[in-house]
Amino acid sequence: MIGYHACPPPRLLNGSNRSVEETGESMAQTPQVQEEKLFIHNLVKRDPLAGLAEDVRRGLTTQPKRFLPKYFYDELGSQLFEAICLLPEYYLTRAENEILQRYADEIVSTVAGPTTLIEMGSGSASKTRLLIEALLRKQAELLFMPVDISATALENSSRILLQSYPRLNIEAYAADYFAALAELANEQRTHTLALFLGSNISNFDVDEALKFLRALRLVLNEGDALLLGADLKKDKAVLEAAYNDALGVTAAFNLNVLARINRELGGNFDLRAFAHRAVYNEEAGRVEIYIESCCEQTVSIRKLDLQVQFGEGEQIHTENSYKYDLEDIGKLAAQTGFTRAQTWQDQKQQFSSNLLLAV
Repeated sequence: MIGYHACPPPRLLNGSNRSVEETGESMAQTPQVQEEKLFIHNLVKRDPLAGLAEDVRRGLTTQPKRFLPKYFYDELGSQLFEAICLLPEYYLTRAENEILQRYADEIVSTVAGPTTLIEMGSGSASKTRLLIEALLRKQAELLFMPVDISATALENSSRILLQSYPRLNIEAYAADYFAALAELANEQRTHTLALFLGSNISNFDVDEALKFLRALRLVLNEGDALLLGADLKKDKAVLEAAYNDALGVTAAFNLNVLARINRELGGNFDLRAFAHRAVYNEEAGRVEIYIESCCEQTVSIRKLDLQVQFGEGEQIHTENSYKYDLEDIGKLAAQTGFTRAQTWQDQKQQFSSNLLLAV
């Protein structure tokens, strides 16, 4: 699943990154102190509803039909994804947590001197805490620069982090990846450790992954590092179960896109007339996610003045999740200005955290 979160942006928060007098990590901060330690750059320019309408029209009038996976993450979709992360079939979150719990100090030690932490697609930043704590064991204070499409998610997660870590300063970017990277490339920082966790790279096809990593490399200086989470190729049955759990939570997450169109654009999708499909394409090395029409039907979307015909078995492609082996990751690194310096894996060797050094 991906790390985009499409929610309306709140007000811009004004503040600075100057640290304050502190006595320990458990010391709670007042709202005024939090304001001084938090700044959110809100770079989201267009109305999210207008973007949704434009993308839904385009996706349902092309062949084959498709939706952009960033629209999974309305409020309900985000809650469903949090539930997915707890499912027994969805091993990815547990495997990555295991790696970070075991190796966080080793990971942060690979960047010399005072370090700035950047995270692309930060979401709730729950796993990031392990790396924040490791860096605060290494240095007196830390500048954390999370990037997420949702300013709401950034504000909420940042305030929670500041309550936990008084020696933390946060400069956040509410933006898509490329807009944020363009801004970050203009800033001077200490040595930097960038994070792209949760196998978010899996949602890019090969060309998109190369484009993204090259843009990220422009933000980093030689000797800086990227910690790249990547799910590994494995048995087809294990992969398909991870995206089609027995309780049907992943199905609800996928079909919520239709419910969102009903709520926000006046659609009349009958969710009972559509089914969730997840299949591993071994040749392409990816899990492909679809919504499939169970019958011939016509759907109306009032705010788009659009009638959409579906044949029985016709599919809407909603997401790909690419899987990697270590050779694939090394090739990605070599083509984008990095070298794969080290890889950590969980005990079952299902997931990888890869240290890519900027060269």
